[in-house]
Amino acid sequence: MRSLTERLWQESHGTPAYERLAATGDHDELADVLTAAGQPLWARELAAFRLGVAGDRRAFESLVLLLNHRDPPRCASAAHALARLQDPRTARAAAALATNELRVAYALHPVRLLVELRAPESVPALITTLERRLRPHDPHRRVALACVEGLGTLGDVRARRVLTEALAHPTLAEAAVQALERIPGPR
Repeated sequence: MRSLTERLWQESHGTPAYERLAATGDHDELADVLTAAGQPLWARELAAFRLGVAGDRRAFESLVLLLNHRDPPRCASAAHALARLQDPRTARAAAALATNELRVAYALHPVRLLVELRAPESVPALITTLERRLRPHDPHRRVALACVEGLGTLGDVRARRVLTEALAHPTLAEAAVQALERIPGPR
């Protein structure tokens, strides 16, 4: 929360509008920021984050858009808020973002969110994303590593095959060994 507020305070140049949004307890005022025309990104992010961590589902769409943003700190704050929002649509949205090959460069935070949610969509989405990252010369190793680590955390036997395939990739091998050790059953 501190890094978010410091970053957004700097983006807003410490304006009175920032101070008002940071201090208000009025969820309707925050929700209005999400739908009003001409609002700066910092204001929308602050409003969505505050509503999300408070469990107000009016923030869902804005948070999903921020989860898919090109700026990693925005993705991280959106993932944090979405995990606390407890909206049943969150896992489906995160799975769609994690498996979208056109946006794979921004899939790191959706992958991590899927692990945190432990939803039925989590393991299949992580397997699909990891399978695609195992192609030769794939530039998205951080996403692949997050999938390997996440599948280990989730400990689902369905991940055994793809984790075994990940052993052949030097940048993933150590994490894949550790992940496989966390999966129950015969090796």
